[in-house]
Amino acid sequence: MRAADASDASFLTEMLIEAAFWRADGPLGAVDDILHDPELAHYVAGWPRVGDRGVVAEDADTGASVGAAWLRYFTADDPGYGFVESDIPELAMGTVRHRRGQGIGGCLLQVLIESARSTAISTLSLSVEPDNNARRLYERFGFATVGQTGGSLTMLLSI
Repeated sequence: MRAADASDASFLTEMLIEAAFWRADGPLGAVDDILHDPELAHYVAGWPRVGDRGVVAEDADTGASVGAAWLRYFTADDPGYGFVESDIPELAMGTVRHRRGQGIGGCLLQVLIESARSTAISTLSLSVEPDNNARRLYERFGFATVGQTGGSLTMLLSI
């Protein structure tokens, strides 16, 4: 695990694709799908902005990046899918498809939560579809559902 920096912007976009197009039997996304959709692009555009925090998981043998989790603040004028308040950062994360189910997401989440806690961030939000396996991971870490928008749940974690 290592902190995400400006050189990770492209990889975060790839992980956003994995998060947005997570269904094994669903459509696959592409960078253009993300960058031309303002509701998705704002999760990675201009990475990093002031207040952004992130972590990247790397394969110990190859050094290849295999997952990422990051926090970003949004406003009521430009909310994320899991937006609650402008002072609560929203979590986004993804793992490369062939490495899912290997504990990478849990490690990413743990490190990012610890990082947030160390900077006095007290609450995190996220959005997840009810049938996404990641929902169980978030619940194990203490995220609780506080609402539903469209087909997605909004979850909060007090840290």
